[in-house]
Amino acid sequence: MTAPSATAPLHADAFEVLSSWRAPDADQERLRREFLAHLAEHPADGMWRECAEAHITASTAVLDASRSRVLLTLHSKIKAWLQLGGHCEPGDATLAGAALREATEESGIPGLRPLPGPVQLDRHRVRCHPRGTWHLDVQYVVIAPGGARPVVSDESDDLAWFPVDDLPADSDDALRRLVGRAIGG
Repeated sequence: MTAPSATAPLHADAFEVLSSWRAPDADQERLRREFLAHLAEHPADGMWRECAEAHITASTAVLDASRSRVLLTLHSKIKAWLQLGGHCEPGDATLAGAALREATEESGIPGLRPLPGPVQLDRHRVRCHPRGTWHLDVQYVVIAPGGARPVVSDESDDLAWFPVDDLPADSDDALRRLVGRAIGG
């Protein structure tokens, strides 16, 4: 697949990241190809919330310095514990940068250290548009500095550290897979 002409550096970065990323299994490879097809079909708006069909998002598993706990947000709209992340913004130059920006904004923790490359892709239905849409989520990992204390943002009802092997009971499989991949399991 050749890269489409993009209207923004972020689109080109997303295409490059997804083109070079090695999927860890067949399901992830299927999603990688789906995300690339989306970018090829939507060179002008595929990164943005305004793309009603679907749009690329970036999220992050925030691990503590010991990598034994993960920071989750009790999302104010969804009312579930999730990883941090969300929509790309026009000022974002890279997907990794968008993921880091979101994690920093939503956690209030300065000095988060990103690990290289995405660890997982996830496609999930959301209500960004009246009829619903799909988030094509590129998921990263960042490490918080020792002693980091999160600060709840307007997007969260709460933030909490959870042991990586004891996530909230109602956590979905996508979050469990992300945390497993984040700790290398």
